[in-house]
Amino acid sequence: MKKSGIDLFEELKGKRKKIDLIDRKLLSLLNQRLRIALEVGKIKKKMGAKIYDPRREVEVLERLRKIDKGPLPEEDLEKIFTVMMKVCRKSQT
Repeated sequence: MKKSGIDLFEELKGKRKKIDLIDRKLLSLLNQRLRIALEVGKIKKKMGAKIYDPRREVEVLERLRKIDKGPLPEEDLEKIFTVMMKVCRKSQT
């Protein structure tokens, strides 16, 4: 049976509500990640270590590629996490 325009509109509203909820969770998780990254930056400074550790970033991306079940394309996964790590790194300085 074909859905009416009203049914489709309600379905769209429902999907958008789910996306809004996920966005709220993502925002909370991003802020949580940044708080921890700031703590890591303080520890690195006390150790005299550099903030930027390219090997660590490669490790993170490799680990994520291995556990990704899709449908997020690998290229986009890398873009998202590379930007996220860059933001965290910038905040550590």
